[in-house]
Amino acid sequence: MKILFITTGSQATYYAAAPLATAARNAGHHVMLAAHEPWVETAEAIGLPTFCFTVDPIRHFMRISNPGKGLRFPRELGDEEMFGQGRGFAQMGLAGVKSLLELAKDWTPDVVVGSSQSYAAMLLAAHLKVPYVRHIEYLGIPLTGIDPGAEAELRPEMERLGVDGLLTPDLLLDSTPPSLRPSHDPAAQPMRWIPSNPQRRLERWMYTRPEGRKRVVITSGFRSLMFRDPGWSMPLLVKELEKLGAEALIAANPGAVERFGAELGTARVGWIPMDVTAATCDLAVHHGGATTATTLMANGVPQLVIPENPPEFPPNYHREAIAKAITDFGAGKTLWPQAQEPDKAPGEVIAAACKELLENPSYTERTQFIAKEISTLPTPAEIVPRLEALV
Repeated sequence: MKILFITTGSQATYYAAAPLATAARNAGHHVMLAAHEPWVETAEAIGLPTFCFTVDPIRHFMRISNPGKGLRFPRELGDEEMFGQGRGFAQMGLAGVKSLLELAKDWTPDVVVGSSQSYAAMLLAAHLKVPYVRHIEYLGIPLTGIDPGAEAELRPEMERLGVDGLLTPDLLLDSTPPSLRPSHDPAAQPMRWIPSNPQRRLERWMYTRPEGRKRVVITSGFRSLMFRDPGWSMPLLVKELEKLGAEALIAANPGAVERFGAELGTARVGWIPMDVTAATCDLAVHHGGATTATTLMANGVPQLVIPENPPEFPPNYHREAIAKAITDFGAGKTLWPQAQEPDKAPGEVIAAACKELLENPSYTERTQFIAKEISTLPTPAEIVPRLEALV
């Protein structure tokens, strides 16, 4: 049968969709992945046939629904701004469904699988009257906040299609670890998280533990305060970790390596294959990205999450929600270095938190509980028969 995966979101969303799409193709089904223009290359890198369903990026639609605010993630669910996010994603769905309907004239899917915020998937399924699957990719997606805005925006179109409100999925999948899943979310079929990220040639240190030393991996995404602002003092953090007898691995782009590499002592700096290296680490320091956080949970690695943005960027609700869930469960800590200890260098504050996490075994015990829980969930390959049964 033909299965169309329609993904809306950041790069992480595409890697979250990859395991199920690949499993479906490996089971002998015809699979296509629909992406929006900014992430077509990411979708192509996954190795699946890729169709571009809209050329405009998410921020274009967010500017329409939130004039002067763009894509933002406020801290509280259900407020006016979150409602606006739902309207923006809905407008993106309305814009994209036109090209998807053209695709369906030549390549008609038997099942449509949409990412959590892909309202184009829901609209296409309603038009074609085929089964609709919604995939909650990872922890912290605020469905209860964005769905009301999307429903308000899509109501005229759904009424035209003879549907009352948002289309209820025939199957709701959720890759969130059950212990961290919000109680208010609707019942869903759990699915095991399988790490997926860009690949390169591996070196031995990437998949082996250092002898007699702890290992700390540091990654903070493309808006890294640790590198952007010298006052955050990555060299100081590395020195403090060395005093603790820990090796530092720092995920960084080539520009950061050239600028700071000589100041970082024995730390390994550059590309880090998180799906491979996470299993060799004792602690991770990162910004709260969903792919990073869930990959670390699957490998039983305690986390120190610093969800802080540079001053020119607004707060990010999604990262803060991930940090809170991990902290509340005891699998790590959330840190706001400048706000919590303004009189100290952030590198020093982060190092002190690392020391606590490395020396207190309870953090490892709690995150290993989550890892075991994730390992018992159905794999994407075991979910494919659920997709087949819908047809």
